[in-house]
Amino acid sequence: MTLLSRPELIELIDGLPPLVEGIINQKVQVQPNGVELTLQRIERLLTDGAIAYDNHERVLSLSEPLEFDADGWIYLKAGVYKIIFNEIVNIPIDLAAIGRPRSSLLRCGVTIETAVWDAGYSGRSESLLVVYNQEGFKLKKNARIMQLLFLRLGKPADAGYNGRYQHENKLDVFEKFPH
Repeated sequence: MTLLSRPELIELIDGLPPLVEGIINQKVQVQPNGVELTLQRIERLLTDGAIAYDNHERVLSLSEPLEFDADGWIYLKAGVYKIIFNEIVNIPIDLAAIGRPRSSLLRCGVTIETAVWDAGYSGRSESLLVVYNQEGFKLKKNARIMQLLFLRLGKPADAGYNGRYQHENKLDVFEKFPH
């Protein structure tokens, strides 16, 4: 596997389908080794969840969106939150991706937990934001919070991702959460 560089990322972002859709500012978000994803919304977990070997026993935790203030800020107490990114990712069959928190988050006692973005996945991803800082953390809507690193596979996958989360969160947030 090889990590894609900025020129390769830009070429794929400008392609069809774009590797990453909905970038706020390509010059800022495309870094030497990845693409920074930005915060669309934050949700509070409401219920427990369950995972078993067989997915038919899986129960996802319910959540509800939290509101940003009039200036676009939100204060988060220490705890865990579900986050949804602005950008939609379209991963070709010969790539996979791994997300890492921006180092500024780590310096504030905050991190992001992610899963692997499989070859063939397309969607607006969700991750887990963990606020370890006992004093809490302030976050602004559209903040650049995570860098997605794209890896070229040694050989293209024989089949792309086809699980429950394919095409997740592609509806506009206002369609999903009417006011």
